[in-house]
Amino acid sequence: MAERVGGLRKLGFLTIGLFDGAEPRAGHEATLEVIELGERLGFDSAWVRHRHLQYGISSPVAVLAAASQRTSRIHLGTAVIPLGWENPLRLAEDLATVDVLSGGRLNPGVSVGPPIHFDAVKDALYPDTADVEDFSYTRVRRLLDLVRGETASRFGGAEGFEVYSDRVQPHSPGLGNRLWYGGGSLSSARWAGENGMNFLTSSVVKAERSEDFEQIQLSHIHEFRAHHPDGDLARVSQGLVVIPTDSATAEQRAKYLAYAESRLPRTAVPQGPQRMMFAPDIVGTSAEIAERLHAHAAFREVSEVAFALPFAFEPADYLQILTDIATHLGPTLGWQPTA
Repeated sequence: MAERVGGLRKLGFLTIGLFDGAEPRAGHEATLEVIELGERLGFDSAWVRHRHLQYGISSPVAVLAAASQRTSRIHLGTAVIPLGWENPLRLAEDLATVDVLSGGRLNPGVSVGPPIHFDAVKDALYPDTADVEDFSYTRVRRLLDLVRGETASRFGGAEGFEVYSDRVQPHSPGLGNRLWYGGGSLSSARWAGENGMNFLTSSVVKAERSEDFEQIQLSHIHEFRAHHPDGDLARVSQGLVVIPTDSATAEQRAKYLAYAESRLPRTAVPQGPQRMMFAPDIVGTSAEIAERLHAHAAFREVSEVAFALPFAFEPADYLQILTDIATHLGPTLGWQPTA
């Protein structure tokens, strides 16, 4: 079991970045403002979700490039980029560019698998190669190698006035150590460990050996660290939805409780043919949430978290939730804001 020294050390949050299809700029601007707020409050990291063909962030690397120019300290992550939609070489170039622009603050989280609704989108995404695309962990391995500076081309050197590199440019040396795998199964946890990545635990997991969410998430942490070269020191960030109500109005508290209640049935039993388990949302005062987290089997083994903001709340709600997390919940869990 990994020992947490002095409680929670790194506190982050995750936002989905919704927008109105008729006026997308406002939603993207709101996302950037939330990230700026997170930096002012001392959060260690801000993460954005990735949504293709939806009214959410379809290009998190571009959004985080903008965020990198409006912040100076907070780390910026993706949770997660589905690599089935990406060319690993081109993505490696984009990630390295934003990492350089941010001063080494990018934390790319990725996952694999076929794109969602692949049969409906494959003619637009891979019109000539859909039947031969490899959506396995090999796609992550390619990205890892390219980000870490492995050879990308058999040609390098001068050709007339042009100079070519045989590896991805720009090269950002520390980026390879800040790549995360977002996993919800034992096999993904094992693969991430074997390949020396960091691990983002998911709030949606496969019920493989248990139907107890906490025990499933705990088993993923153990599996990851058992196969990682750094063992118990390997970085794991836990993902849960927590909604503190310390400074919430009565109206906000009622809305938060109704939101969590509406989502609770899906947490009781595995959902769908893949038997997915969802984490229940945790709503209450910071003291109440801290008590539940201290009793949470997976939370007790991590020193980093990225608490997910609920979907479709108002800016005033996010202000209250993030402020309470930073000023009440975080310190109750042993965390101190970064100056």
